[in-house]
Amino acid sequence: MSTLRAVKGMNDVLPEEISRWRRIEEAFWRIVGRHGYGEVRTPVVEPTALFVRSIGEATDIVEKEMYTFTDKGDHSLTLRPEGTASAVRAYVQHSVQNREPVTKWAYLGPMFRRERPARGRYRQFWQAGVEVYGDPGPFVDAEMIHMVVTLMRELGVEDVEVLINSLGSGDTRQRYLDALLAYLTPHRDALSADSQRRLETNPLRVLDSKAPEDKEIAAGAPKILDFLDEEDAAHFQELQDTLTALGTPFRVEPTLVRGLDYYSRTLFEVLGHGGELGAQNTLCGGGRYDGLVEQLGGPRTPAIGFAMGIERLLLVMGGEDAAPQPDVFVVIPHASARREAVVLLDALRAAGLTADADLRGGSTKSQFRRADKSNAKVALVAGPSELERGVVQLKDLAAGTQEEVAREEAPARARAIVFGENA
Repeated sequence: MSTLRAVKGMNDVLPEEISRWRRIEEAFWRIVGRHGYGEVRTPVVEPTALFVRSIGEATDIVEKEMYTFTDKGDHSLTLRPEGTASAVRAYVQHSVQNREPVTKWAYLGPMFRRERPARGRYRQFWQAGVEVYGDPGPFVDAEMIHMVVTLMRELGVEDVEVLINSLGSGDTRQRYLDALLAYLTPHRDALSADSQRRLETNPLRVLDSKAPEDKEIAAGAPKILDFLDEEDAAHFQELQDTLTALGTPFRVEPTLVRGLDYYSRTLFEVLGHGGELGAQNTLCGGGRYDGLVEQLGGPRTPAIGFAMGIERLLLVMGGEDAAPQPDVFVVIPHASARREAVVLLDALRAAGLTADADLRGGSTKSQFRRADKSNAKVALVAGPSELERGVVQLKDLAAGTQEEVAREEAPARARAIVFGENA
């Protein structure tokens, strides 16, 4: 019988790898909490129409990458490929706009895209993101970008680059698309096969192609910033001025378009340099989507958000993986003491300590070896003779000292060693 393996591009995360994941998660929730974001959790499975209507039928995600299936009720369902559409659906479904003028949500969870697996890119991948509804910016735009940079720095990712652009609003996009098509069409035969196809369906995507021939042609394309109306230009200028006031370095990148149809006005990406990222170095991307709430059945509502990939952050942040380790390891010299050892473990845990033991038994020597290997700070020896006298042997594994303490005092004495408290 063949060995079953995880689906290609969907990876296990083992206990010894989880410490750096938790560093990201804890830093994310700490920082977004300071900024007033509340957590939202949406289903992993959504109606397929949600993503077709929001992301865009001609995008790579909808055309090639979504995990879509028909359930037994003949409904077309899709594993969510990104978080914004689900959050907007929840915002509209629950009429959140009737309860508060500005809504700030954050989320963290798995997304699914059937793209080619690569370093830091998986078919099940984890994203953290935020969404703000009801604030037209540009100050919230700048604050959000600054918040991302703050998070990166807290995670030890110092070498980041912020790119910003504006797609404008109203008819700006269409006027620009007309000009872009007029420029690109004579170059059609020199474009890559992907860009030739996108020229018919989503010409903006030609601008962010990584193919060398496309980049050379895109360099001479008209700039969307030249098509902004007075109000959009003022919004974009205020974004830049506020980022400068916050001390957040940035670069205006007119070819930044991102791959989803719902964006308008502000766009941004945060790039990482160094580590194991390689050429695919986007850590975070986001922007405004002021028309999406209305497009999905809600009232016209300004909105902005971002998402960042956890696996990609892991490639660029510092720190080592670490297996979980107990504060206290209970050594059981004789099988007859195992029941009482379980009770002792419970008392240690109730006192706020992480405690473990090898309840299978084994030699005292082998159990001490396991205590040392676990990096526990304290070992407690609970044999039949100790338990009969109501005591345990307590060994400070770092200092190499040993003492006998009353069993009921063992948790407090262990805490004193582990946390430097007065016993």
